[in-house]
Amino acid sequence: MSAESLTFSKSERLCSKLLIDRLFSRGSSCSLSAFPLRVVYQVTERVAEEPQDEILVSVPKRCFKRAVKRNRVKRQIREAFRKNKQILLHALSAIPEDKVMIAFLWQDSQLYETDEIERKVISLLRRMSERI
Repeated sequence: MSAESLTFSKSERLCSKLLIDRLFSRGSSCSLSAFPLRVVYQVTERVAEEPQDEILVSVPKRCFKRAVKRNRVKRQIREAFRKNKQILLHALSAIPEDKVMIAFLWQDSQLYETDEIERKVISLLRRMSERI
């Protein structure tokens, strides 16, 4: 495991409104759930110099009214993904011309321990890598 694979750079964040709309359009993406997380993902063609993975983390305001709690959950999810994204990248190495866009969506109104969230993220990444 190289040090490069344990990074989470700005280029790996899914920010484009067009790409986000494409990810959530009906029929073009797949969905998995491991409560309290739900994942929506889509495999698309990759343009040169793009990362193989782009993620979006969403914690709705109806779950946590305070921004401090929403930010904590987002930080936990990003950290769990950063530490375990090689599970997904290993599956994508077989098809280097493709990339995956992922949206992690929070579904519960209570906080969880970091190790429990990490187990859920690992479970989702393994299930995604089997489907790709």
